Amino acid sequence: MAQILQRVCLTEYLLLKQNLLQRVAVRYGHRLRGRPPGIAKTLNERLKGKSSRFHQFYPVREKALDPELTRPVNIGFPFIKPSRSIQLSERLAHLKTQRNNGELERLSRERKLHVDLEQVRNDWLKTSGPFHIRRLAEHYGVFEHLFGCAYFVPRVELRIQYQAGDLTHPVRYGNVLKPIDTKSAPEVQFDANLNFTGKEAEQKEDSWWCLLLTNPDGHFEDSEKEYCHWFIGNIPNGDISKGEELIPYLQAFPPKGTGYHRHIFVLYKQNDRIDFTPYSRMGGDIYDLSARTFRTIDFYRQHQDHITPAGLAFFQSDWDDSLTAFYHDKLQLQCPVFEYDFPAPYVRDQEWFPLRKPFNLYMDKYRDPATIRKEYLVRKLARTHPFEGPERPLRFPNAHPIDHDLPSWLRTEIKKDRLGWGRINDIK
Repeated sequence: MAQILQRVCLTEYLLLKQNLLQRVAVRYGHRLRGRPPGIAKTLNERLKGKSSRFHQFYPVREKALDPELTRPVNIGFPFIKPSRSIQLSERLAHLKTQRNNGELERLSRERKLHVDLEQVRNDWLKTSGPFHIRRLAEHYGVFEHLFGCAYFVPRVELRIQYQAGDLTHPVRYGNVLKPIDTKSAPEVQFDANLNFTGKEAEQKEDSWWCLLLTNPDGHFEDSEKEYCHWFIGNIPNGDISKGEELIPYLQAFPPKGTGYHRHIFVLYKQNDRIDFTPYSRMGGDIYDLSARTFRTIDFYRQHQDHITPAGLAFFQSDWDDSLTAFYHDKLQLQCPVFEYDFPAPYVRDQEWFPLRKPFNLYMDKYRDPATIRKEYLVRKLARTHPFEGPERPLRFPNAHPIDHDLPSWLRTEIKKDRLGWGRINDIK
């Protein structure tokens, strides 16, 4: 009776003192720690509210920039949006023609209908293809590392192919090519008669173009600069063979250990013929890397009133064995090898009573790894006969019982040794 009266009194007290009740947020049966979403501050709000003491120990490297200054700027040709009514009428007429085509329906029903992929690609390039290419270039950081805060939508398709023996390797938008496949200059084709204004021209005038191939990832001395692998200027009417080769072609040569390097083709539309003599490197050593130092953004700023980027294609390349002879014979350099310097693993201080931790693994954290490998090797050699070789492995390791009187950590170690799990593979 006393317990019932005590419980009733406690309930009445909690009802009267409602400020003592605490709201518990639950999501999918799990209790949320702290304040629930919508009430708690977001990560950005929490970081902005940090005290100066936080920034003293964790300084902010990037300064706040004016969004107006970092807003992306389109430096390419504007997109000419076709008439919606004309598109709709053409689409309805096409659908009506296709529905009245009995032969097309029969081939589709019999699964013999062939789709012209070249026509599909051309339609893609005329509609949403350039915008997809722009998104791919943004994904790979092409515009950021070449033009800074500027971008452009490629209006001209670059058809680039490398010929390696009987194989043809096309350059798309981020595909991987090996350096051995890029030894010789590629074949480049593009449509120089593309109409950028949307108005029908009465007379075809001569058009001038320039093509550059740069590598923004491979400069040995300055990470903000690039190597120019190819530069052809004043290309008349899209004929590459008649253009002025200012910087001869140089194959891709990414150093070992640096991963994939981007090699970017950029096609510019010139307003008129331009004197590119200061960029010419035809008279000197074509393998002089210092003479090939280049910056796309500086080049564009100098000629931005006379050129407009119109085409884009790029591939990725990493090290292969063919570059050893290229570095020694052509560049007269030793093969550079880059390795990542991993920081030492963090090991917390020892505890007086380490609970729920395997004894051997816990102790090995504070020992020299060379000593541990030596113990494994000595243990292996002790079971190896000098003439008959090592012991034959068990055919069914799990079928052989392990003494239950042994400690749990030692039983686990014997099981790993039999099955070949863990650190035993370092010396096998």
